[in-house]
Amino acid sequence: MFRQILSTAVLLVAGAFAPAMATDADATKRHVIGAYYPDGSAERYPVANIPADRLTHLFYAFARIDDGKCVVAPEATAHFTALAELKRRHPHLRTLISIGGWEAGGFSDAALTAESRKRFVDSCVAMFFDTHRGSFDGVDIDWEFPVYGGPKEITDRPQDRRNMTLLAQAFRERLDALGKERGQPFLVTAALPVGRMQSDGAYDPARSFELAALAKVLDFINLMTYDMGTAFSKVATFNAPLREDPADPLDPALRRWNNVEGAVKYYRDHGVPADKLVLGVPFYGRGFRVDSADDDGLYQPYSEPYDAGDWRTLRATKLDDPKWRRHWHPVAQTPWLFNAEEKVFVSYEDPRSIGIRSRFAREQGLRGVFMWELTGDDEQRSLLKAMVQPFE
Repeated sequence: MFRQILSTAVLLVAGAFAPAMATDADATKRHVIGAYYPDGSAERYPVANIPADRLTHLFYAFARIDDGKCVVAPEATAHFTALAELKRRHPHLRTLISIGGWEAGGFSDAALTAESRKRFVDSCVAMFFDTHRGSFDGVDIDWEFPVYGGPKEITDRPQDRRNMTLLAQAFRERLDALGKERGQPFLVTAALPVGRMQSDGAYDPARSFELAALAKVLDFINLMTYDMGTAFSKVATFNAPLREDPADPLDPALRRWNNVEGAVKYYRDHGVPADKLVLGVPFYGRGFRVDSADDDGLYQPYSEPYDAGDWRTLRATKLDDPKWRRHWHPVAQTPWLFNAEEKVFVSYEDPRSIGIRSRFAREQGLRGVFMWELTGDDEQRSLLKAMVQPFE
C-alpha cells in the first residue's frame, strides 16, 4: 500500500466482529494481528507457508483497476485456491483482497459517480466472492491517494475526498447484503497514510480523506505508520520514527505528525476512535547515499536513494559486516546503519524496535498491529514474533 518500491501484498487481522474488550482474556478476540502478502512472492514464499497460527487476517495485495473494474494477474487464481485451503486449515483466519497500492490508477474514475462505483464494486464482488468464493472475507481499499499526493501520472480530482467515502459505503452496503444472504460477516477496511513528504510536498491526510466519516463505515483502518522518510524527503531520515525528534530539520508543522505517536494522535484528533486504528510496522528498510558523514549520516542531504532491502536481506548482508556500524536513536526508538566508507545511511526496524511499536499499540488501546510485509521477515520469523508478543 503504499510506497514507491512495493508491489503486491496480503494482510492478516484479528477480531473485527468481536465485542468490546472486557478483560485481558477477551483481548485476543478483538485485537488485530495482520500481515500483507505480496502476490509476486509466491514462488519463494508459498501461500501454504504463511504462519496463519500467528495471524488473524491476511491481506492479499494487490488487485488493480482496469476500465473501472477489478483485475488481477493471471497467476493469482492459483494463489486464491491456496488461500481457500489455508482458511480451511485455519478457520479463525480472515483474508481480504487489497485493491490498489502505489502506482495503481483508476480509483478516481471508478469512484466518480454512483454508476461507476456500482460497476466497480459489482466487478470486485463477482470476482472475489463469487468466482473465488471461499478465498476472501473482505475488501481492503488502498487508494494512494485521493485528491493529491500520489504518483504524478495517476489521475486525481478535488471530489475524490468525498468519493472515497462513497466508495467505501458502496462496498459496505454490498458486502453487508451479501453477508446476510450467506450468513457470514464480510469486512471493509482501508490502508490510510500519515502526514509526510509526498509527490506534491507536505502531505495532510485530511485533505485526501473524510477521516471521521470513513471510520464509521470501515471495520478498521490500517494506518501506514511508515514511509516517513523516502525519496520525497530532503535529508536522510527514519522510515518509521516512534516520536518527534527536535533535531529533525523537517518543518515542525509537519514534523509533529511525521512519527508513529504523532500520526496516531492526528487520526484521533480527526475523529477516528483508537479501536478503529491498526498500527503498521515496516519489515523493510529505507536508504540514502548521503553527502556527508557528519552525525553518522543522520539528517544529512543526499544525492540519491539507496535500495536497503527488507529485514531478511539486511540481517543476512549487513548486520554482521564491520563496514556497517549500527546506531540506536533514543527519541525515534529505532536503529540505523551507516557505512562511512560508502556514505550510505539505512533506516530499518529490528525485533527490539518492532516490539516497542507493538507495545505502544497495545498501551494506546489500538485495534492491533500489521506489517508490510510478511515475506520480508527472516526464517526465524524474528520480526513477527516481536510484533505478536505484546498481544499474547
